[in-house]
Amino acid sequence: MSQTLLRGRTLSFLRWPDNTDDHAAYRYEEDGGLLLDGGKIVAAGSYADVSAKAAESARRIDHRPHLILPGLIDAHVHFPQMQVIASYGAELLDWLNKYTFPEETKFDNAQHGRRIARLFLDEMVRQGTTTVSAYCSVHKQSAEAFFAESHERNMLNIAGKVMMDRNAPDGVLDTPLGGYDDSKALIAEWHGKGRQLYAITPRFAITSSPEQMEMAGALAREFPELHMQTHLSENHAEIAFTRELYPWSRDYTDVYEHYGLLGPRALFGHCIHLSEREADALSDSGSVAVFCPTSNLFLGSGLFDYQRYRTRTKPLRIATATDVGGGTNYSMLRTMDEGYKVIALNGEKLNPFASFWQLTRGNAEALSIADRVGTLHVGTDADIVVLNSRATPAMKLRMETVGALAEELFLLQTLGDDRSVAEVYVAGRPAKSALEAAAP
Repeated sequence: MSQTLLRGRTLSFLRWPDNTDDHAAYRYEEDGGLLLDGGKIVAAGSYADVSAKAAESARRIDHRPHLILPGLIDAHVHFPQMQVIASYGAELLDWLNKYTFPEETKFDNAQHGRRIARLFLDEMVRQGTTTVSAYCSVHKQSAEAFFAESHERNMLNIAGKVMMDRNAPDGVLDTPLGGYDDSKALIAEWHGKGRQLYAITPRFAITSSPEQMEMAGALAREFPELHMQTHLSENHAEIAFTRELYPWSRDYTDVYEHYGLLGPRALFGHCIHLSEREADALSDSGSVAVFCPTSNLFLGSGLFDYQRYRTRTKPLRIATATDVGGGTNYSMLRTMDEGYKVIALNGEKLNPFASFWQLTRGNAEALSIADRVGTLHVGTDADIVVLNSRATPAMKLRMETVGALAEELFLLQTLGDDRSVAEVYVAGRPAKSALEAAAP
C-alpha cells in the first residue's frame, strides 16, 4: 500500500484531562502531520518532521484548518433497531415489546440483515464513528451479515448475536443450547478474522433463563479473551422484574456475578440505578459501565451519575454510547452534548477535553482496545476523523469569537453533527468521501 500523508491540526490524548488547563493530558500540533502506511500510523508529530519521513510518492492530503483526531468509538449500539429509532411514547419494557422485538423478527431474513448492516455502517462512517460494540438480533444470520459487512470495509468492530430464550415473542427467541451453539460457531468464524471481535451477548437477565445464563457463563470461561455485553439497571420496572425472576440474588448485578459474567471485558449498558454494593462489584471486577445519555433521557430511565462513578473510592471504568435505537442520534458528538447536560443535572460539569478523551481514548480503554485505536500514536491502526468546526453557518459565526482549543471542542460537541465530519479514514483509507462518491 502506498503512503498517505495527512496535514492538519492533530489532537490525541495521553490520559484523562483534569481541566481545560491540563495540557499534559494531550498532544496537540497546530500544524501536524500523520503518515499512514499499511493501515497503520507510522509517523506522527509536526508536519515538517513527518513530511521529512514520507516517501516522494506519498499521497499528500491537506485538511487544514480542520482538526484531526482518532476515530470516534461507540460502546453500545443495536444495529437492528435503525427502523425503530424515534418511536413514540414508551418506557423500556413497553418499548421493547411494542417496537424492538417485532422489528428484530425481520432479521431471520439474511438479505434484510445485510441491507441494514450496510446502511448502519454507512451511517457510522458519516458520523465519524470508526468502531462500535454492536448487538445483533437473536438470529445467527444477523451477526453474519454484520461481520461480513464490517470485514468488507476493514473496520474494527465488536459484535455478537443476542442470546434470549424467554419473555419475548417466539420470532426472537433461541434456546440455551441453540444460543450457545450459534455463538460458538460465530466465534469460530469471525473472532479475529481481519479486525473483527466477538462479544458474548446475553441481552439481559429478563430475557435469559438461568439455563441460558449458565451457557453464557460457559462461553465466557471457554473464551476469556472475548468481550461480554449486556444491560444492567436501566429502569426501575426492569430491576423489579429481574428480582422476581432471580429471587435468590442480592441485587441485579449479582445475577451476572453469579454466572461469571463480570470482568475487564464485560460491558454493562446503562447502570443508572446501582447500589453501592453493585458499584463495588463492578469496580472490583474491572467491569465497564456504559453511559447512554440520549437513550436514558428519551425512555425516561434516569440520570447516570458519571462524575460520582468516576471519582468514588472504588471508581468505575466508564464508556459512552449512542444506544441507537433507544438512543435518539447516531452521532457521538450529539451523544456527548446530551451527556454534558445529564452530568450538569447531577451538579457537575464535564470539561471539553474530557469529553473528547471519552469519545476516543477513553472508550478505547474501556473496550480494552487502546493498543489498537483511540489515539494517534505511532503503530496504532489508522482510524481517523477530520472535524470541521465551521461546518454550518451557525458554527462559522460562533467560531468568530472562539479563542481557545477547549472552546472549539465544546462548540463541536454542542453544535456539531455529521456535517462537521469532513473525512473519515478506516485503516488508512478515506471512507466518508468514498461513500459520498458512490452515492447515486
